[in-house]
Amino acid sequence: MTISTETEGLDLRRSGSGMVILLAGAVLSLAALVMTAHRGVTAWPVALTFGALIAVGEMVQFRVDRSRNRAPIATSAALGYCLLRGPEVPVAPEVAQVVAVVAVSTAVGVLPRIIAGLWWDAVVSCRRLLSVGAAAVVFAAIAPHDLSWNGSAGHALPLGGTMLLAVCSAATLDAIVGAGQATERHNKPFPAALRDELGVTARIGMAMAITGMLLAAGTSIAGLWAPPLVLVPLLVTQFAFRRYSSAQRTYRTTVRSMARSTEIAGFSSPGQNARTAALAVAVGNDLGLTPARMEALEYAALLSGVGQLALADPSPGGASLLRTRAERQRAAEIGAAVIERSGVLDHVAEIVRHSNDPYRQGRANNADIPLESGIVNVALAYEQLVGEGSGQSPEKAMESIGLGIGAEYDPVVVESLRRIVGRGFRF
Repeated sequence: MTISTETEGLDLRRSGSGMVILLAGAVLSLAALVMTAHRGVTAWPVALTFGALIAVGEMVQFRVDRSRNRAPIATSAALGYCLLRGPEVPVAPEVAQVVAVVAVSTAVGVLPRIIAGLWWDAVVSCRRLLSVGAAAVVFAAIAPHDLSWNGSAGHALPLGGTMLLAVCSAATLDAIVGAGQATERHNKPFPAALRDELGVTARIGMAMAITGMLLAAGTSIAGLWAPPLVLVPLLVTQFAFRRYSSAQRTYRTTVRSMARSTEIAGFSSPGQNARTAALAVAVGNDLGLTPARMEALEYAALLSGVGQLALADPSPGGASLLRTRAERQRAAEIGAAVIERSGVLDHVAEIVRHSNDPYRQGRANNADIPLESGIVNVALAYEQLVGEGSGQSPEKAMESIGLGIGAEYDPVVVESLRRIVGRGFRF
């Protein structure tokens, strides 16, 4: 199993699901372009306006988290285009035209990013295209052609309900596809992955969907004056998200710098904290932890050795298992106290505080001790047995850890580690 890292430039997911999504997006785009070229484009000014918005949105896309990029302007504009129906839009775009406009605009928008060497995920863009296509199909299938924004409640209510159903269909499809990808890439249980995707959709996706509905309704009623007015709040929101994303990157860099301090001081071997964190994250994914808990788990694993800096001398090769139980627990307490001083990592400090507690005297009798502490404990033990310079094979290390099941190590965590090692995890 390889540890994924953030990369710059064009990112094609080397996975079966990623290739399927790319192929589906390419086939759908080609079919839509052929059909649109044959039938002709209706309402050119509207198509060009929304196409420009989608292209600009793709050009200024960004990351809110480490898993995927976000293009709120492009997503809202694409959804808005497929939901047009009103007096100011002479002919509502057909499904094929919607897909064709979104596909061409996406390509135009990402081209400058590719030239500039900026990060872009082709699979995520194809996911957006497929989701918008689903919304267009649902909307076209349910909304009668004579239904428009004519000022009557008899038209407004069915149109609003159909719009909501269409964007929910798009969000659900994207969540299911995203959960499948997470299951494939990280071996996360599908129900847990779907829970995480739906959570992201509820926080971010529906905001873009509602904006798309407002954009469609405004353009249908007021014409092309509406898009700039509707998208101004979204621009402000995008700016805020970009600032938040930048702060998160700085936050992660600071944590990793703190973790490397133990390596510089000789209290852990080079890369030991990163390897421990990678294994802890793999176990957390296997056990279906939420994204917030996963982040805390990763930080705790990275900072689990900070307390050793207060000890008299480093362990040979960073092998903290060679220290006495009292020394390890004292180091964990000191590390937790240091982390708490940051003022924002109290949940991480609690994990580190109990990361050396034996299972029988700890979590087995105290449900308040987080599962993440047991994960860090097992991950650190495995790394010290298998990591660089230790010489043990994964099978031998699992035998050693197995001897401590129920006493030193949490049985649930050890069983998860066994599955991960069996799937081929290697540092």
